[in-house]
Amino acid sequence: MTEEEKNLSSKLQNLMEKEAGKRKLTLQQIENLIQRHKESIQNVSEYDLTDTQEYYSHWNLISNLGTDYTEREFRKFDVDDNNSKLIQFLLYYFNGCRYAQNVFPEENYKVHKNLLLVGEPGTGKTMLMQIFADYLKLTCNPNAFENLSVTQMMNYYKIHGHIDLYTYNENQSKGFKPNPFNICLNDIGLETENQKSYGTSLDSVIDEFLYARYEIFQQYGKKYHITSNLGIAEFKKRFGPRLVDRFKTFNVLPLCGESRRI
Repeated sequence: MTEEEKNLSSKLQNLMEKEAGKRKLTLQQIENLIQRHKESIQNVSEYDLTDTQEYYSHWNLISNLGTDYTEREFRKFDVDDNNSKLIQFLLYYFNGCRYAQNVFPEENYKVHKNLLLVGEPGTGKTMLMQIFADYLKLTCNPNAFENLSVTQMMNYYKIHGHIDLYTYNENQSKGFKPNPFNICLNDIGLETENQKSYGTSLDSVIDEFLYARYEIFQQYGKKYHITSNLGIAEFKKRFGPRLVDRFKTFNVLPLCGESRRI
């Protein structure tokens, strides 16, 4: 073998060793990566509410959490014809259970959509969302969310001049990746929206929130829920066509009945 052939052989040997040393994905690694990706985008609850016994355990927990709130006013947490099916839907919904879509068969409610609770003042919209916020945190559910009132957001805007904390949360970002979280904005439609802060109409702050949260929902899968005293017709009047179109990403849930406030 000539010197040139030896050099060529050596180079081929080195190349083969490098190729052999490259990292390769095993089937087990692929399965693990797929599972990790699924968990990161689907927010799957670890509880199976298709199991009847499991479902009623969670129902009892919700009932007791509600009682914890109403006992401060020396009254019961009432589950009645006006809210029982809604509570059932929310239990299935937040646990990613397909049964949620069967609770109101006449509606086209979907588990992947956001929530818009509408109803007269005092019917229990905000309290229900507070109860479920507590429930989701106690059960370490990935669909847990923070409750935020319109008044609180307005005050934050007046102090800071922006609402980043409740949208992209860039202050807590890692590199170029923002850190938004699931949120529920309560009481859209309050008179406080008509106020102004340094010339900026506060109803435009609500619009900014809705535009940003829609993008966040589309890009990062972080949900934004809403409660409001406005009816559907009032919503269309309050918000422009572009925003109204984005409400197609919501399950619109009416909460009927008289005021539960004492």
